Parts: sequence; structure tokens; C-alpha cells
Amino acid sequence: MTTKLMGQPVQRVEDQRFLRGGGRYLDDVAAGPGTLHAAVLRSPHAHARVVDIDVSGVLDVPGVHAVYTYDDLTGPMAEPLPVLIPHPALTHGRTQYVLARDEVNHVGEAIAIVVAEDRYLAEDAVDRIVVDYEVLPAVVGIDAARAAECLVHEDVPGNVGARLEQTVGDATAAIAAAPHRLELDLEIERSACMPLEGRGTVARWDPDAGRLVLWTSTQSSTGVRAAVAAKLGLDIGHVDVITPDVGGGFGVKIVHPWPEELLVPMAARALGRPVKFVEDRREHFVSSAHERGQVQHVEVGFDDDGRLLGLDVEFWHDHGAYTPYGLIVPIITSTQLLGPYKPGAYRVVFESLFTNTVIVTPYRGAGRPQGCFAMERTMDAIAEYLGRDRAEVRAANFIAPHEFPYDHGLIFQDGRALEYDSGDYPASLEKLRKLIGWDEFAAFRRECAAQGRTVGIGLACYVEGTGVGPYEGAHVHVETTGKVKVATGLTTQGQGHETAFAQIVADELGVPFADVEVVTGDTRRMPYAVGTFASRAAVMSGSAIVKAARRTKEKALRLAAEALEASVEDLEIVEGVVGVRGTDRSVPLGTLSVLSNPLRYAFDEASKAATQFSVGDSEAPPVAEGEEPGLEGKDFYSPVHATFASGMHAAIVETDPATAEIRILRYAVVHDCGHLINPMVVEGQIHGGVAQGIGGALYERMAYDEGGQLLNASFMDFLMPYVTEIPDGIEIDHLETPSPLNPLGIKGAGEAGVIPVSAVIAAAVEDAEGIPIRAMPISPSDLHTLREDHRS
Repeated sequence: MTTKLMGQPVQRVEDQRFLRGGGRYLDDVAAGPGTLHAAVLRSPHAHARVVDIDVSGVLDVPGVHAVYTYDDLTGPMAEPLPVLIPHPALTHGRTQYVLARDEVNHVGEAIAIVVAEDRYLAEDAVDRIVVDYEVLPAVVGIDAARAAECLVHEDVPGNVGARLEQTVGDATAAIAAAPHRLELDLEIERSACMPLEGRGTVARWDPDAGRLVLWTSTQSSTGVRAAVAAKLGLDIGHVDVITPDVGGGFGVKIVHPWPEELLVPMAARALGRPVKFVEDRREHFVSSAHERGQVQHVEVGFDDDGRLLGLDVEFWHDHGAYTPYGLIVPIITSTQLLGPYKPGAYRVVFESLFTNTVIVTPYRGAGRPQGCFAMERTMDAIAEYLGRDRAEVRAANFIAPHEFPYDHGLIFQDGRALEYDSGDYPASLEKLRKLIGWDEFAAFRRECAAQGRTVGIGLACYVEGTGVGPYEGAHVHVETTGKVKVATGLTTQGQGHETAFAQIVADELGVPFADVEVVTGDTRRMPYAVGTFASRAAVMSGSAIVKAARRTKEKALRLAAEALEASVEDLEIVEGVVGVRGTDRSVPLGTLSVLSNPLRYAFDEASKAATQFSVGDSEAPPVAEGEEPGLEGKDFYSPVHATFASGMHAAIVETDPATAEIRILRYAVVHDCGHLINPMVVEGQIHGGVAQGIGGALYERMAYDEGGQLLNASFMDFLMPYVTEIPDGIEIDHLETPSPLNPLGIKGAGEAGVIPVSAVIAAAVEDAEGIPIRAMPISPSDLHTLREDHRS
């Protein structure tokens, strides 16, 4: 029998080419001879009217082929970019133009684009463009947005783009009647994805075929395809979008389209030559998306055991200058902050606010880190108030295993009920306590104190909605060589899709793992797809792939039964060969691929071998009704609800008494994503997420001044953790509570590592210092200030 691969730590097949320099990223794309290069003029002001643009100094520069401003745009290209995900509560949604029209609303907004023989010429030409600005007051930060002394958009009252409230029960009454009550004011600052590879786009127009080929570093190739077709007035079937290797996404490459993804193909078609744009690092800082920034107010009522009776959360979300991605981030915060707990009566209300800063779209975790911070800081405050163990307070509020599926009575990000499908939170907590040594920590603290060292321990729990719809599709095709080609429309940014998806297909078809090749993010291979985000790839595409593989297997067995004159029930597929159990009669899948096509010529050995078989009724049509030539299967997976993964993190930290430096001594994770396809890939995702979360908890922030200038727009000033800041050997344990919603019983894992880290670090530092930690990130200087304030 073929060895089962599901659940096995198979080595990632894609790593060899990456490690050996064989990756092919956007900037490696050679679209053809004569490729031109684009550079973008960006606003130096956070808020200003564009009075005049003078491009006369550019037009005669040798090597410059075109310069475009808003006045050069026509038709749909002259209209604002779309609000990708409208919502009834988004009453004042606003999006930018491809190139600024009349006004700019953040530093870095695109004003003009120059296309030249090379990037050096294009950059020099951009510097020759003269823009006359009337500078306007900038609104920077949530406090300024709420004060509304100045407006980002003069037709948006109070800078409020949206207000949304959800309630379950009467939280106000429940809190008022509770034996104990607390209030907390919390804050998380802005941060950003910062992938190693920035955004980029290459376009080539074929005038003979009337087709556009676009390569772009994106998380949604099919979304870009639809947007480009709509904006450029092309039939969608005449646009091919190919996503090469992507050097990190984490959410920033989910927007479709970015202005350059429209401007580059527009220029390529107009000029008749390929055009390339690759942003530099400063451009990424000031023109690509940020996230995280929220201010929160929590009121909670609870009993003597710390059990929640009523919870009221109000928060303000900074969505930047525009709202292309709607309200996804604050909606996720408002629903996912409940984590694994039963909140009693619950009310949540948020306002999503305009500021003169870079737009906000989902960044790994997508609103969940903020929600987890609110809920877990609340749990710790309750435990402190009651003098109870923090783990025990959490356990008192858990949804019990027998209560699944559990409906919170709220509407989730996908517009459907917030209904958890499965989980076992008490078992996760028990694993975490053992993994981190929760019960032994008091003795460790005493040992450290004797040495003059200060240590603290913290934990945090979360639930993550994963695998949101509406659908993903897959196509599985067996070649005449017996090799299996798998195509799915989502893109990949290093998650190990080529490995995990190949494991699924190898198991389903009974073929060698090495014979499976996976292609992602190419609309020529799979034109209908959604994209890679929200921890949905394994759930959505994995489920579509298993369904497509089963269709392929069904056809293979049917063909083999006819060729071998056997019953389907007597057949098995082992190492790519279909055989009759207990006999030596068999036929390879490659031969069956030939047999599936009644037009057979002896091009190769497989097709020669197929001539010995007679398949089907000689009196029936060669291609039966309802059949197609080829040994292949195509299918889609479309779930009714999201799946809900969960996990718990714990950390032990040490704080330096003199420098206030925070060092993580140990970090432990217990994670439940249902059945594991490849535990090594999942653990890699968790390791990466924890590292990213540590960056957000201790180092990374977007430092704007009051004029809207980003003061740390380079890696010299934007602090990121090195390997020296990440604890050695992050300890991981798994719990598997299968989801009943998909054929593999799986849940997503892509964002799990990052979600609770700020809450965990805040709890551990608070435990070490005895000082309430209410804002993140926390730097040594922040901790030093807190110490001084606490002493005074």
C-alpha cells in the first residue's frame, strides 16, 4: 500500500529552489525585450489640495516615453478605486483615485507616473515634475480624529467612516447588577506587514491576440484580473494574471487593485512595450497598507469566581485616509475578542475613523491581536482584582466541549453567524500549563529573586475564524506520463502549499508524492478563485483539491474497471498503478490518461501501451454523454460557515532593573487547527507568527508626527526583531479537534502565531513589574517611564 502522507512532517519541496537561489520573484520576471520602467511621484504632504501639476520639464527628456497625471485618465480609470467589501455600516466609505485628483490625503499618495527606458531615468524625470500644493491641516491619530477639529474629507462629519454596534442581551444591566465591576482603557499602536519583497507589477500587451499578461506580487491574482479588466475595459477572458514567487505578503498584498496594478498595464497597452514597476522600501512605508491602531474602553461585570456576567466594549479604529477594504478589521476585532469564552450579556460598538495616514487593511491576525489584547487584559484584571489564579479565571469562562457548535449570536466578518464548530479549550489549557511549567513558576521566581533577577509569566487564549468563503476551486489532471498536475487559484507566499497540497493528492490518488506538481496563482490554470488570506488556504483550497482528486480517482477506477474487466470495488491504486486486488492485472494511471481520450496516437510508450485495451461499448459514442476527454477532475468547495481554530500561548520574561530591557526566556504554544496535514509546516507557521508578534509587542510602531510625516520610514529606524530577540526553541504542542465542516476536518493555521503575543507579553511584564500594562508595543523606554510614573 502507498504510505499515507496526511499528518506526516514531509520536507517542503519548494525549499530547495529558494535556498539555492532558484526563486523567481516579480523583479526576476523578464516580460520581453524593450521592457520599460515606471516610477511614481508621491505626495510629500499628508493633506493638501493639488493646485497645479507642471510636467513640461519631463516631456523632452531623452528616454522618457510617457508621463501620466489624473487629467490623462479616462473612463473607469478616472473613477475612484472600488470599496472591495461594502457594508451597510460603512456610511462614508472613501477610496483614492488611481492618481490624485484635486487633493491628497496622506504622505505617499500617488500623483503622477513616469515611464522611461530604465528606473534611473524614470526617477530623475519624476523629480522634474513641479506640483503646486495648498497645504491643509492634517488629522493624525485617533485622538485627533475623534476631536474632529479638522476633517480628512470635508464631506465626512466627525471623521467617522462607520459606526457599528452588536448586542447579545442587556450588557449594561448585567454589569450594573454584577457583584464586581471593572473598567479598562487600552491601546495598540499602528504597525505594518513589512515583507522582504515590496509590491511590484509587470505588464505585457499582445496587440495581435488582444491579450494582456500581468505579473504581480499579490495575494489575489483573480481579484487583480477582474479589477484590471473592469478598469481598462477588457474582456476578463483577455486578461491573464500570473503570480510568481512572492517574498512575503502578510496582508499588505491583499488589496486589489493597487494603483500601480492599473497604471502599469494601461501604459503597456498604450506604449506597445512591456512595463515594470517595483516599489522601493520607502515607498512601501508611505504608500502601502498599515494596521493595528485602536483605542479601546472595556467595562465588565463578574461574579466571585471571575465568571463574566456582562461585557461592554467600545473601541475606535484608525483606518487611515481611505477604506478600500471596508470594515473587515474592526468587525473581526469586535467578534473575535470573545475568544474561547462565554461573555454573558455582550455589547460591542466601534467607530472606524479617517486620518491623514496610510490606509489600513488586514495585517496577519487582522484585528484579532487587538481583540485578544482587550479580552486577555480584561481576564488578567479580573484575576488581579479577585486575587485568583489567572488560568483558573479563564477556565471558569470557557465554552465547554459538549457545547459545540456554539453560536455567539453575532455576525462574523463573512456576514454569517459567529458559530464555533469545534474545540476543547480546557484540554488546551491543561497542555499549556504543563508545557510552560505554570505550577512550577513560583519556585522559579524565588530562585531568580535570590539572584537579583525579575521575571514574570503570562498567558493568553484566542479563537481564530479561518477558512472563510465564499469558495475556492481546484483542478487535478493526470498526464500520460502518470505525473499529476494540480492547480488552485489562490496564491502562495511561503506557506508550503506545494508540499501540503501534494500530500493531499498523493494520498487521495495513491500516487508517489514526487509525481505531484502544484501550481498556484495563475488565472490561466484556475480562473475562478478568491485569494490567500484569513488562514483560508488549507481549508478552502485543500478541501477543493481533495474533492477534485476524488473526482479524478472515480474516473480512473471506472476506466480501469472497463479496461481490466473488473469491478470498481475490486480495484486499488498503489504507487500510481491501478490493480485488481489479489491478481497481477494492472494498468498505470498514465495509460488510463491516454485511454480517457478516444483520439489516441502512439506518440509515446504510454499511448502505445494503451492500444492493447478496448474501453467502453463499441456501439456507444466514443465520448459518453456527460463525460469529457482526459483523466482529470475539477471541483469547488464553498462552506456555510467559517471554521474556528484556537490556541493558547504562554511566556516567561525577564526585565532588566537598570535598562528596562525585556527578554523572553521561554515561549510556549498549544494550537488546535483540527487534523494536521503537515505538522512541520504548521509549526513553521507558528514560529514565524510568534516572531512577527514579538516584533509588534516590543519593537515595531509607525511613528507619525503631528503633520502626518512618518518619522521612521526605513529599516534604520523601524525596529524589527533579529533572531537574537526571538526565544530559542519555541515549545509547541498540538490538539486536534476536527472540524465537521470540511472533508479533511481541518482548520486554518496561518495567523495563529501572531494573534495573542502582545497580550502574552503584556501579561508577563505586568507580572514581573507589578505595574499595569495597558498599551502596546512596550519598549524599554516605555517601561522606564511606567516605572517612574509608578514610583511617583
